[in-house]
Amino acid sequence: MNAPTNITATKLTSCPAPAKLNLFLHITGRREDGYHLLQSVFQLIDRCDHLDFQVREDGAIRRINTITGVPEQSDLVIRAARLLQQHCKISLGADIHLHKQLPMGGGVGGGSSDAATTLMALNHLWQCHLNKQQVMQLGLQLGADVPFFIFGQNAFVEGIGEQMQAITTPEQWFVVIEPGVHVPTPTIFSAEELTRDTKPVRITDFSNAAKVEWKNDLQAVACALHPEIANAINWLKQHEINQDDAKMTGSGSCVFCAFPSEEAAKKVAEQVPHHWTSWIAKALQQHPINLEVNL
Repeated sequence: MNAPTNITATKLTSCPAPAKLNLFLHITGRREDGYHLLQSVFQLIDRCDHLDFQVREDGAIRRINTITGVPEQSDLVIRAARLLQQHCKISLGADIHLHKQLPMGGGVGGGSSDAATTLMALNHLWQCHLNKQQVMQLGLQLGADVPFFIFGQNAFVEGIGEQMQAITTPEQWFVVIEPGVHVPTPTIFSAEELTRDTKPVRITDFSNAAKVEWKNDLQAVACALHPEIANAINWLKQHEINQDDAKMTGSGSCVFCAFPSEEAAKKVAEQVPHHWTSWIAKALQQHPINLEVNL
């Protein structure tokens, strides 16, 4: 992974926007406003998009490359930059180049992570002087997962995703499979058959690896809609070390399984059927950009 390699008063290049995995995802209830209450552990991994930023004096904010399926004006990266610009009443702008590697609609938080990195990088370049909590509050306007990436550590997450406690997770590697389907998040959350009453757990249950059924409550709905997700999970289950380690992340469609070493992960990844895209990733304990932007 590359940390920013060129830091000046006007430029930041190769800024990482890491993916996340939900090591579990339980839906524990539903608020009157329709938002779902959840519990999850969000795990940062070293698979990243990268972004380049060049300050402009004329106030214009542009994405200088094309991303298939993502018009510039609706890109979370552009929306994040404009939100920060308006909030801080900044006259500067930016040219942004997004090097996309993470799958869209995969449940790994790619768009949210891109937005978070944009807020952190431009807060630094534009000298907005917002602290981490202020940037997180701004990020929440863009999406529930954005504050996590600004928080910058693995977290036990509750509420609608806004309550986070830092947590130390095992040093491990993951095999991730992209089943090749796109899962619209609203479709999953609105499904009548979605389990919404999983018994709440405590952060200590996860830390102590107590006998709790760590699952993804969204998985059954997604698999019913897209059998290819179920096929990928079932394939990974043949190689899992602990029962039910293989599962879907977020609202899908990516599925993953944990392994104790890079060698073990590579051995399984080499066997993944070629009709699926797959990759391995290492667990991170903190966001790789935090120290670079003094947040």
